[in-house]
Amino acid sequence: MTARALMIQGSSSSAGKSLLVAALCRIYRRRGQRVVPFKAQNMSNNSAVCRDGAEIGRAQAVQAVAAGVEPAAEMNPILLKPQADAQSQVVVLGRRWTTLEAKGYFRRRDELWPVVTVAFDRLRSQYDLIIIEGAGSPAELNLRDNDIANMAMARYAKAPVLLVGDIDRGGIFAQLLGTLDLLDADRPFVRGLIVNKFRGDPALFARGVGILEQRSRLPVVGVIPFLKNLAIPEEDAVALDDTNLLAKANPGEIDIAVLRFPRISNFDDFDPLRAEPGIRVRYVESSASLGRPHAIVLPGSKSTMADLHWLRQTGLAHAVVNADCPIVGICGGFQMLGKKLYDPDRVESSVKESDGLGLLPFTTTFYVAKQTCQVQAEIAPPPGRSWLVPLAGQPVTGYEIHMGKTAVTPPLLHIKQRNGIAVDETDGTSTPDGRIWGCYLHAVFANDLLRRTWLRTLGWTESGNPEGLHLDQRLDCLADAVEAALDMDLIEQMIEQGL
Repeated sequence: MTARALMIQGSSSSAGKSLLVAALCRIYRRRGQRVVPFKAQNMSNNSAVCRDGAEIGRAQAVQAVAAGVEPAAEMNPILLKPQADAQSQVVVLGRRWTTLEAKGYFRRRDELWPVVTVAFDRLRSQYDLIIIEGAGSPAELNLRDNDIANMAMARYAKAPVLLVGDIDRGGIFAQLLGTLDLLDADRPFVRGLIVNKFRGDPALFARGVGILEQRSRLPVVGVIPFLKNLAIPEEDAVALDDTNLLAKANPGEIDIAVLRFPRISNFDDFDPLRAEPGIRVRYVESSASLGRPHAIVLPGSKSTMADLHWLRQTGLAHAVVNADCPIVGICGGFQMLGKKLYDPDRVESSVKESDGLGLLPFTTTFYVAKQTCQVQAEIAPPPGRSWLVPLAGQPVTGYEIHMGKTAVTPPLLHIKQRNGIAVDETDGTSTPDGRIWGCYLHAVFANDLLRRTWLRTLGWTESGNPEGLHLDQRLDCLADAVEAALDMDLIEQMIEQGL
């Protein structure tokens, strides 16, 4: 069996490629196709863990859910996790491979390209249809010779390309027509255009569609509306620039301030909080914008020591230490809450040790080995009169992606399984009153009982629809909107014709 293929490329980063791929995966799944997502190379600190412990881009994991298949390393064979301005940890087929400067990574292209093609071929032999996502823009002239995520992939897969532009940013004609003009010999791969994130009545853009089609000599296969409040995990931290995520809480709302580290990771951890009625989750970058929230959250970080230094530079470290509200740390943010961080082998940074914030009584030591696993745990019976006491023994699930080990007493969680294998380990800790707590477990707030019990300690009262929509329902809503906006018959013809 050789699967058909369709590729979604963008005129820029954050044009909406990831959500469109998720929508198409769900659309074709509902049409009875065995469909699977694929992205050759992803650059993101928002990642997920597969059942076997492999690490892939969070967007590809969500796309796999949309397709109704188990996430696997082959869907995102190369994941770059930035940890400095020109340096990334390179994850290959789900496992940490090495850390490289940008120029060093480009020199390894010929070594990595076969990894990509073998992974793609494996999927192609198992499914009916592959929806491929590009990366950034295919028209970056200085990078094109080494680009393995865009036109090189379209050429190998013999996949027609739909080029997506973000009209909400403005300049949609320059985005799409300019990109086409710069593609040179690769231009014939593009078979159609998509105008994404249109606010208002799409009929008002009818003349714009005509101009695009006349000048490009390509069909516009859809004008997709700006879709609000999807609460589907984003791939790129650019999504945190949304003004709704920066605005202060309204009167009566519970205000939760998440510190926006320069190297923030897995920020979708807080989507379940945002989905609750009466909760405002906002991202802050300075002590001046922190204000007096009901709670402060220190999220995951791809470079804990560097982001801890940033906290001190911005004055946020002093503000957190002196805050009188509840404080939570997740993964890297949890490590920061301790007394000391040690990095004897310079795994994480260029310094051997750093003082933590000293809010919890533990130390962390970084090692080369990386922990990536799905976790099943139980809440440990805490001492004192914490809000956690009534939750003792309750099951909790999530996933771990971190380098470093932390010895904690007393534990917050008893780990029962990692990647389906029985273990007897501990994670996390809290102050006796439960005001300050943290753990390594990403997606901890996706556990309904724990999340809502904690929110009630902040003064939250359930109202409206406390259950919200689960991810599967949100993906159906996304697919409904995209399917209604696209000419699916024309797209199907493109897929059938191939290249």
